Amino acid sequence: MPVTESPLHGRTAVVTGAARGLGAAMARDLAGRGARVALLGREERTLARVRDSLPAGVSECWEVDVTDDRGMARAAADIRARLGPPSVVVANAGVAEGGPFAESDPMSWRRVVEVNLIGSAVTARTFLDDLFETRGYFLQVASLASIGTAPMMSAYCASKAGAESFAHALQAEVAHRRVGVGIAYINWTDTDMIRDADAYAVLRELRGHMPPPARKVYPVEYVAGRLVTAIERRRPSVYVPRWLRSAQLVRAAMPPVVTMLSRRELPRLAAEEPFEATGLLGAGGRADQFGSRPPHR
Repeated sequence: MPVTESPLHGRTAVVTGAARGLGAAMARDLAGRGARVALLGREERTLARVRDSLPAGVSECWEVDVTDDRGMARAAADIRARLGPPSVVVANAGVAEGGPFAESDPMSWRRVVEVNLIGSAVTARTFLDDLFETRGYFLQVASLASIGTAPMMSAYCASKAGAESFAHALQAEVAHRRVGVGIAYINWTDTDMIRDADAYAVLRELRGHMPPPARKVYPVEYVAGRLVTAIERRRPSVYVPRWLRSAQLVRAAMPPVVTMLSRRELPRLAAEEPFEATGLLGAGGRADQFGSRPPHR
């Protein structure tokens, strides 16, 4: 039986947050399907290691802050010159922080929203003309947090809900220009961000109180593969795991249920161990610490 060539073969794909975790795994999968990959992120050395792990000559990397309009524009011009206009853009860059909102560091809280929401919009704006030219596809990486919020994760939930809403608006706005926009709803994925969160008792306990299917952690390669297949098929949405789609049917009922459980469980958890702000989570978040101040424009 002949092997069908991927529709991504020979195309240029841009992946933000590509230095590690899901972004790096998606870059490997995209390259494996024949795409040229532009790796964008905050950690030049780590980006270079990802680039060097890919087949020779199929990828380049750029150290850039996704919230920096000018920096992104410079990177985009270089990408066009070296790899050609992108047909695929993945807004994957993201950070998180946890802890009580009242005690959160304002700069860390703001940085989560800036990267996850503003950074996604800057990414789309930077490459939209290329996608018009190539009739390409933009994938917004969202989360279960876009559908149902959780205590102690206010910045992350707000930013991911905003990113979902932004992608829906963009989807409707560019459909007549033959540009596809998809939203990836993913649950717990085995990255350093999740492992960092589990080091904090309250966040670990809150995940432990989710229904068994909702607390499962999925291998990053599996999630990346599902998302890249959705890119190939220009899906308007992709859910990993698949049962997440059913959460859309009950999303209106989720806030009162979460509030009821939190009213019961948070006092108990606080009695066992005082709540504390986590700061930015994961190795990527720690590398991003200085980005809590707005970049020069």
